[in-house]
Amino acid sequence: MDAARDASPEAGGRLSRMDRFLPVWILVAMAAGLALGALMPGLGSVLEAVKVGQVSLPIAVGLLVMMYPVLAKVRYDRAHRVLADRKLMIASLVLNWVLAPAFMFVLAWVFLPDLPEYRTGLVIVGLARCIAMVLIWNDLACGDRESAAVLVLLNSVFQVLAFGALGWFYLQLLPAWLGLPTTSAEFSFQTITASVLVFLGIPLVAGYLTRTVGERLKGRAWYEDRFLPRLGPWALYGLLFTITVLFALQGGTILARPLDVARIAVPLLVYFAVVFAVGMVAGKVLGLGYARTTTLAFTAAGNNFELAIAVAIGTFGVTSGQALAGVVGPLIEVPALLGLVYAALWARTRYFTIPNQSALQEIS
Repeated sequence: MDAARDASPEAGGRLSRMDRFLPVWILVAMAAGLALGALMPGLGSVLEAVKVGQVSLPIAVGLLVMMYPVLAKVRYDRAHRVLADRKLMIASLVLNWVLAPAFMFVLAWVFLPDLPEYRTGLVIVGLARCIAMVLIWNDLACGDRESAAVLVLLNSVFQVLAFGALGWFYLQLLPAWLGLPTTSAEFSFQTITASVLVFLGIPLVAGYLTRTVGERLKGRAWYEDRFLPRLGPWALYGLLFTITVLFALQGGTILARPLDVARIAVPLLVYFAVVFAVGMVAGKVLGLGYARTTTLAFTAAGNNFELAIAVAIGTFGVTSGQALAGVVGPLIEVPALLGLVYAALWARTRYFTIPNQSALQEIS
């Protein structure tokens, strides 16, 4: 990501040339993954041979490489300012743990009333709040990195504490109250905790230590002006690698069941668009400013797909409809949230007061 945007969360900036062509790179990564899966039928078993919890090791590596540079950019000495922003904290908790899961529940029943496995998979996706890829989208959209790091940490804590209880509520208790069929599911506390510790804990500790040690040895100017520009592109490399592996692993299933994928994709697209829009409007109304408003919207709209997939596979099996819904989640989320990056940048120049707005025209 462009180092020019690091000076201030509210500072004007522009997408780097590499970032501006990200849609092209993502399409290439998707096509490469599909081609690899089609040309090498045994590749999936090789990629799945070693796992971190229930997630393929190559995907785990890609996620860690993707998240580490972004977390190394966070100025951790500013985190206390984010925690002191009660409006942001409360809005994030309400959007992430009340409105978003409830909205996904409604969408699942509206769009998939006759497909209980896919419906359950969507509900699980809605419960898995984002702790990984959201950092990429937030960074591309010039969101507040410190706020993103704090909100992701907040989501991780609630994920460990509340995921099982909310799963019971939305799959058993609430459907029973409404006279709808219920789904029995046991959620592994170990799986949820492992997902948080691996996919957030490792890159967070690495990013914090990198900044702390780097600034002590060389100073902040060297760290941000010389080190971060060299480290930054690895976030994009990790993202593209993860997308390639995902499509190589699941491309065959997706191509074999296109109508099912389409039916799962529609409520997901509605979910991403509506939740993101609600987050942007809420931030604007609360006067959070562009950077924190964007962070609020992305952390609410994104989902922890690695956890959703792990829970679906661990609970219902790798060939289940619930697992397919979990897999379709990130395949729809990646292009959808990339599109929302450009929507956020468009809204930035029209609905928010940003210093040096003339410098932003190139990206609108």
